[in-house]
Amino acid sequence: MGFARIKKGDKVRVISGKLLNKEAIVLKVFPKKNTAILEEINKVKKHTKPSQANENKGGIISIDAEINLSKLALVDPKAKRGISKVAYQLNSNGKKVRISKQSKNEIVTGGKK
Repeated sequence: MGFARIKKGDKVRVISGKLLNKEAIVLKVFPKKNTAILEEINKVKKHTKPSQANENKGGIISIDAEINLSKLALVDPKAKRGISKVAYQLNSNGKKVRISKQSKNEIVTGGKK
């Protein structure tokens, strides 16, 4: 049961497994399962049966599969290696924000502050 430091909209890099060094945007995070779905990474084929509810003909479809959060690292363009660990700190407004431990900059998710 985890506490996810990676959020929806973050840019991450895969640090282990067959997808090593691929970068993508996080589409969805499942903190209880400790997994995330990335954009256009870890695609799998799924066989579907025809059904009236879905109005599909059946066949093989391609979907994004979940990947464990332990295999992902947050990308920080200002860090030396490009990846960074996450810490939490209060900003000037008294709001709790995520910061990069290497560059000491606030982590901006999805282009908003």
